[in-house]
Amino acid sequence: MTHAFFSDSAEKILTELSRTERAAVERVRRSLEEIPTQGRGLPDADPHSASRVVELLPEQTGGRGISVMHRYSEDLDAALILWLIAGP
Repeated sequence: MTHAFFSDSAEKILTELSRTERAAVERVRRSLEEIPTQGRGLPDADPHSASRVVELLPEQTGGRGISVMHRYSEDLDAALILWLIAGP
């Protein structure tokens, strides 16, 4: 099983989200442990990892739309959630 972690900046943003928004992001984190390659691919300069984004709609968060940007390293078998971007 892959491990999925929050970066320091993502953890800071997480504290600013509502309870339902945090729960939706936590569901994404748990699902990354099962399927770490999910989401839309993003350009990445590192050949040993893949950057992706999972987009959550307001209907899924009970609040704002949220983009969960993460990077997966196959060598480490780990996903790092880099950024959480919440819409207005």
